[in-house]
Amino acid sequence: MKIKKIDEDFTVCKLEEYSEINLGLPWVFVASTDKELSLVCPTYMTPKETLAREDGWKMFKVDGQLDFSLVGVLAKISKILADKKISILAQSTYDTDYIMVKADKFDEALEALKTNGYEIE
Repeated sequence: MKIKKIDEDFTVCKLEEYSEINLGLPWVFVASTDKELSLVCPTYMTPKETLAREDGWKMFKVDGQLDFSLVGVLAKISKILADKKISILAQSTYDTDYIMVKADKFDEALEALKTNGYEIE
């Protein structure tokens, strides 16, 4: 399976509302629950006003379209990284999965995946 690096720095934050966010731009992930509004976006796009914010994330994606019948894709990747004590934040879309790790662990995460048979682009 191929892993593709995304060349951006990312921020995860909690917001009161989404009006400042251009949802049409690439690499914008939003989540609305009964308790919060969350945003993952390139750091340069982060709104000035946030309720909470954590910078310093990097992202890679599982390259290719993943069929919904595939089982354990995220589980396998998260286990490899958990064994290296690297925590993740996963985002999924209709087509594929995106995995974020803190920037200071990014190279180590990619090396661990490479060692376990993943092709890194």
